[in-house]
Amino acid sequence: MSLAKLFALIQYPIPHHLLSRLVGKFAECRQPWLKNALIRAFIKRFKVDMHEALEPDPTAYATFNDFFTRALKPDARPLGDGLLCPADGTLSQFGAIEADRLLQAKGHRFSMEDLLGGDAKAARRYTGGSYANVYLSPKDYHRVHMPLAGTLTEMVYVPGRLFSVNSATTDHVPNLFARNERLVCHFDTEQGPMVVVLVGAMIVAAIETVWAGQITPLSGQVQRVRFDTPVRLERGAEMGRFKLGSTVVMAFAGKVDFDETLAPKTTVTMGQSLGDFGIS
Repeated sequence: MSLAKLFALIQYPIPHHLLSRLVGKFAECRQPWLKNALIRAFIKRFKVDMHEALEPDPTAYATFNDFFTRALKPDARPLGDGLLCPADGTLSQFGAIEADRLLQAKGHRFSMEDLLGGDAKAARRYTGGSYANVYLSPKDYHRVHMPLAGTLTEMVYVPGRLFSVNSATTDHVPNLFARNERLVCHFDTEQGPMVVVLVGAMIVAAIETVWAGQITPLSGQVQRVRFDTPVRLERGAEMGRFKLGSTVVMAFAGKVDFDETLAPKTTVTMGQSLGDFGIS
């Protein structure tokens, strides 16, 4: 048995939420000696580049979470053309949505309907459309931005497990993104419906949005919030952030012509052009 498969298997009995909440307590600690030690150790372990941070001094952050969700300098992530990458990370998979199925990893596909919390009507909007998954590793910038300008119409909290979402787990845990706790954000755009799903993961203490603040953890049931008063976000604008790493799954009703230089497991940055929408 490979180490990657073993790592995936041992996660099944772990109390995901309890562990994540305990880590979250440490991440919100304001004791200078402890939070500074945590931040310095993290920077060293994951080789975090603080030169591009708006506040480059690690000790200036009030908590570890403030450091982890740090802002970047205004010119650190210029916006490209067409469809933008929503976050720094790895473009793990992308392509066409085929018969309600998206590719998680080689040998593993998952259902759009399951990803959206069992909403078959919403899933049908994306039949024949396109998707892309971006994995944020611990060293990455952890704010998530809009791939297109859009108006938020509905937010859906879907409870679930909190498996790790690194490559070892995505390769060996079936239906991973539709199993984990997640926040489904539906938008109307000039290219038609768009959904951006913020997928929780082990030791992700919370997910925040710019329109509602901290969202998770919530109750153990699906919760839907409709937005009758428009929440309009421009292309490249911040939409949310992860308190520790995770994955963004985005889907579009339209067909995306992805940049031909891209391949699964390509390193990407927020604002990078991923492609454009075809006319067919």
